[in-house]
Amino acid sequence: MLTCSWRKAHICRHLNQEARGCGHLVLWLDCDREGENICFEVIECTGFLSKDGKKVYRARFSSVTEKDIMKAMNSLVQPNKNEALAVDARQEIDLKVGVAFTRFQTSYFNGKYGNLDSRVISYGPCQTPTLGFCVQRHLQITTFKPEKFWMLHPYIIHKGYELKLEWERHRLFDLDVTKMFQNFVKEDGMLKVISISEKQESKGRPTGLNTVNLLKVASSALGFGPQMTMQLAERLYTQGFISYPRTESTAYPSSFDYKGTLGALVRNRIWGCYVEQLLSDGYHKPRSGTDAGDHPPITPMCSATEDMLGHDAWKLYQYICQHFLGTLSPDCKYTRLKIFYHILILCILLHEC
Repeated sequence: MLTCSWRKAHICRHLNQEARGCGHLVLWLDCDREGENICFEVIECTGFLSKDGKKVYRARFSSVTEKDIMKAMNSLVQPNKNEALAVDARQEIDLKVGVAFTRFQTSYFNGKYGNLDSRVISYGPCQTPTLGFCVQRHLQITTFKPEKFWMLHPYIIHKGYELKLEWERHRLFDLDVTKMFQNFVKEDGMLKVISISEKQESKGRPTGLNTVNLLKVASSALGFGPQMTMQLAERLYTQGFISYPRTESTAYPSSFDYKGTLGALVRNRIWGCYVEQLLSDGYHKPRSGTDAGDHPPITPMCSATEDMLGHDAWKLYQYICQHFLGTLSPDCKYTRLKIFYHILILCILLHEC
């Protein structure tokens, strides 16, 4: 939002200059309370409150697709003053609580720790829970006592294909006993099939992609840290390739244009054929997610190539596209095959998916 320093800077002057000679002001801010609060800051900067005959309207939209933009433009409303005042009240409460808590922490901790070189110690209401998680994890790491264990990893080699087996006992903390079992496998070398089971299973399609899940996948699968991920996502957003990347919602709005979004991906050389299949055979309705009331899930807005985006941005864009296609695809169905082998007193489980 615009702070006091910004009010005196060029942004407010620019808004005021642009508003001169205008008779109508249409506000296109985030559709949450913070966005409503910024609406009234913009109104104040432009001076529309003090001008007679000037009309102020509020556009409410859940995504930046053409359908939603046109719908918002055709159904403009008045900005909600009560929601803006609620944000002012919360900010004032946060400030007062934060100041009081800072004073308490500073007076309590100063002098207790010799290496605490800080005149002011401040962790506000928002940071304190996160600080608690960090301290808890730190204690788990520092108090952890590692203990060595050993595992057997037998292999079956058939026609040049190497198949790794799983030991039913998983691991042992005694090296001598583990070596004994290893010798059994080496000396015998023969396995006996004792049972085979086959089961049809399925994995449900994902819900819409929000920021938290994007950060998790980017870290675990793509090797991107949170800062890098959001920098890439914001660049993709400003260039028009994806929707707004900061959202808590995993539920698509009822007005979301699935066909239009799919149509934008048809020409992609990697998944274009699959998109055509979804459009011709009919896509599946996404699973119910959580509507946090802020922004719709992160989705692709138009087709792109790696040459257009660069390697890292392309990897993130590719995942966002694939996740979106996954939300509209049938549930994943597969066969789980389990084969139990037996060698002397050693039981081995072969697990194939």
